[in-house]
Amino acid sequence: MRQNGFTLIELLVVIAIIGILASVLIPNLTGARARAYRAQAQACAKAIATAEEMYQIDNGTYTSATASLDANVLKPCSGMSIIAGSADSTAYSFQVTNRGVSVVVTQDGIQ
Repeated sequence: MRQNGFTLIELLVVIAIIGILASVLIPNLTGARARAYRAQAQACAKAIATAEEMYQIDNGTYTSATASLDANVLKPCSGMSIIAGSADSTAYSFQVTNRGVSVVVTQDGIQ
């Protein structure tokens, strides 16, 4: 008499395959999340650079106060931590942090 269903060996093989796939995929997903946070921080840094250049054209100097910058240009920065560095007539620097991932923006570019 044969019963329908799966044997214990078949179930163990399926569980082992699922475990192997999970062990391969989980580290890749973690790396993708960090890359996404970095991309968001870089977008914010580019927005700050644009706003700084607009401020410099209007006022002849850069500013270290984000409140002085155009709020519409800084929309990509919502929810991120922005730490102002120094600013004068020739240079500026800001540090943008998004969920533990930081980038620095200066007049020379983004690091």
